[in-house]
This record gives sequence, structure tokens and C-alpha cells, in this order.
Amino acid sequence: MSSRDRILARVRSALSDVPREENPDDVPVPREYERSRSGVDVVELLVDRLTDYRAQVREVPDVAEAVVEALTRRDARRLAVPAGVPDAWLGSVEAIRDDPPLPNVELNGLDGVLTGCAVAIAETGTIVLDAGPDQGRRALTLVPDYHLCVVRRDQIVRTVPEAVERLDPSRPLTWISGPSATSDIELNRVEGVHGPRTLEVLIV
Repeated sequence: MSSRDRILARVRSALSDVPREENPDDVPVPREYERSRSGVDVVELLVDRLTDYRAQVREVPDVAEAVVEALTRRDARRLAVPAGVPDAWLGSVEAIRDDPPLPNVELNGLDGVLTGCAVAIAETGTIVLDAGPDQGRRALTLVPDYHLCVVRRDQIVRTVPEAVERLDPSRPLTWISGPSATSDIELNRVEGVHGPRTLEVLIV
């Protein structure tokens, strides 16, 4: 008997008392996740987690004013923006609309990208994009070195299950927890390998 046969025999033996269903899709899957928790305010918690991930986070009353201030601080002038970003967010910013789609080489030459989000998860410090009109295609938030993201308070939830309930799994989802970062075997942190080195979040 081959190793493969022995392994399959052990699997069959272990499953011998498990009831079989004609259609695996009919097997009930328990989803008794904890949907919400009491405690720290979700906005305060999101700010804390994002800051821990080395993102820059601010609560702001006016998006356009905050966008201009953020770009002035970075001496940045030209931003890529998805087609659906409201003009009210832009103020005097030189916005390059991604319509038609900008070539990657042009995206790389811009000072950053401004987007909205689909949902933000406080407990994990995660911002989720779903390619909506104010978020655009994935390359927009992967190629530029600076990502400025606007998060509305009503988009913030506490837990991952709450976020999943709001999302459409058929859409291209990008889950962002802080700036792009990785580390080698010696745990030396390197930022900007898989996406922007700087993530700045404006909570309105």
C-alpha cells in the first residue's frame, strides 16, 4: 500500500461516523459569530489601531480643507482620484481623474491618491475598499506611494463579522491595515513593497 493509500484510508476511518449529505451545499454551517461588543467608542478604537499600524489619522470637520492641509504638509500637488470622488472633497487640489484609466507609469509619477472606503473595522484597524465609485480600481491604491483615505463615521463598525455583512463578496475587496509593510527573516521592517508607504486617514 502506498503512502497516499494509507493516508486516504485513515481519513475514511476518521470520517466513518460522520453523516453524509447528498449535496454538500445543504450542510448547515454555524455562523454564531459575535456581531458586536460594548466598550470603547468605535471611532476612538479605530484611531488607536490605525495609529498603532503607523498610519496617520485625524478626525476632521471639513474634508476639502483637510485634504489641502495634508497635501501642503507633504508639499504634494497632484493627486489621482477615482471617477466617483465628490468635487466637494477636492477644494483647490489638482485632481487627475482615473477616467479613462491612467497608465501605471503616470500613477507612479503622481503625489498620491485620494479615495473613500466601503467600511472600516475598529477592532482590527482595517479599511476595506470594494472598487466603488469613490474608491476606484485596485491599482489606484497600490501604485502611488501615498494614500489619503476618507472614512465616514457611519462606515465604521467594531468587528469583522459586522463588516462582512455590509460587503458584497462578489466585488474585488482590498483590506488595508496601515501602510504597506513586510519584514525579512531578521524582522527588519520594510515599508512600500506591496503598496503605499504612507496611509493617511481622514475621519468625518
